[in-house]
Amino acid sequence: MTQQDLGSVSIQHLYKKYPSQNNEDLVVLEDINLDIQPGEFISIVGSSGCGKSTLLRLLVGLENQYRGNILVDGEKAIGTSLNRGIVFQDHRLFPWLSVRENVRIALHKSNLTRAEEDKLIDEHLELVNLSNFKNAYPSQLSGGMNQRVAIARSLVNRPQILLLDEPFGALDALTRQNLQDELQRIWQTEKITMIIVTHDVEEAVFLGDRVVVMQPHPGRIKRIVDVPVPHPRKREDVRLHNIKNNILQDFSDPSKEVLFQKPRHFSDYQFAW
Repeated sequence: MTQQDLGSVSIQHLYKKYPSQNNEDLVVLEDINLDIQPGEFISIVGSSGCGKSTLLRLLVGLENQYRGNILVDGEKAIGTSLNRGIVFQDHRLFPWLSVRENVRIALHKSNLTRAEEDKLIDEHLELVNLSNFKNAYPSQLSGGMNQRVAIARSLVNRPQILLLDEPFGALDALTRQNLQDELQRIWQTEKITMIIVTHDVEEAVFLGDRVVVMQPHPGRIKRIVDVPVPHPRKREDVRLHNIKNNILQDFSDPSKEVLFQKPRHFSDYQFAW
């Protein structure tokens, strides 16, 4: 199997539940089935409580109690692995370490020499356009720059799969768009499998080859939407807007449609005077 063939994921009949105080299990994920090809960019979108982040934690190996199968490159995923990196919404950098040393933390299990580590770190800081800030500290950087450091740290071990859990959720709109463009560029450069969880449908459509739409209580896949628009993408592409609007219909509240019904006759209303 070549490097380009690595990074496939197969989720088969996945169930996840937590015990509750009233002795009734809380089902978080129900019968999740999803096959992801090597090098594919998958977006997972859904409202709060649909189990998106739980699914990512299971994929990266931070949680291991579940029913079903999670296969990575044909083998059952057990525990964490350097082949699966993750970026959280909070960059989780160590404030007392420089940018370079924050990235080096991810290499603590490697057998590389110090010089080899420096070379690898410098390559990944260049990848995220932070070469000039390698000696800076997190407090000296913007939120977006810190998140790019987190991405570099997650990529420095050359994983086949990068998981992103709302990585831009805490950023302002302009910074968020810039980092979406950066992530698109990095994905095209690295050619690895990426899976992003987001509440932002526009972000999901802009980045993903496919968008997995989830619904809550319990979390399950409602449908999977293809985004047949080549990369790199432009935000003004009307095809992306049409797909976004189509997905947004899945989250519309039918109860609010009453607000737009034809007004009744004045005599149909009751008044207190």
